[in-house]
Amino acid sequence: MVIVLSGGIGAGKSAVGEYLRQRGWPVLDADEAARAVTEPGTPAWRAIVDAFGTAVLRSDGSLDRAFLADVVFRDAAARRRLEAITHPAIHARLRAQVADLGAPIVFVAVPLYEPALRAAMGASAVWAVVARPETALARLVGPRGLSEDDARRRLASQVDNDARRAWADVVIENDGTLEELHTAVDRALAALGAP
Repeated sequence: MVIVLSGGIGAGKSAVGEYLRQRGWPVLDADEAARAVTEPGTPAWRAIVDAFGTAVLRSDGSLDRAFLADVVFRDAAARRRLEAITHPAIHARLRAQVADLGAPIVFVAVPLYEPALRAAMGASAVWAVVARPETALARLVGPRGLSEDDARRRLASQVDNDARRAWADVVIENDGTLEELHTAVDRALAALGAP
């Protein structure tokens, strides 16, 4: 069983993924897959350089991810162009990793969920971690150190919580304490019949 673990920036998806790992469940990370498929010399890396130019490269030839993120969070067309390049490669890598694990349940953490991902990953369910916008903003400006303008721009570029709730089979609200979050995850696991 593949379960997509989704959530917007600052919602707490990473905290849920970490807790699932502590509980012994395999959690694959789409961000890690994205880094792997865009290493210098890979087909996706070449396509990104062709689409965005060498300005997106660091001196060692690797992608300047912060610069590229700034570009795509300011321009929806640029974000769609980047996603069209990277998503097929990321999905293929994740599917291969799921197959290699052969575990009864594998969670796949994705930052930007779209309904087509369910079929692309062969997912049985989608869990959405959601937090109120003001909670997510505080997490981004505080611990992550983003400027308030940058944090607001990133939050605005993503779908809202209503859309996440509509797509999800399980919604995990995360506006409280870490202990409350863990309890919500435990309930979701119990509903699966998972120990």
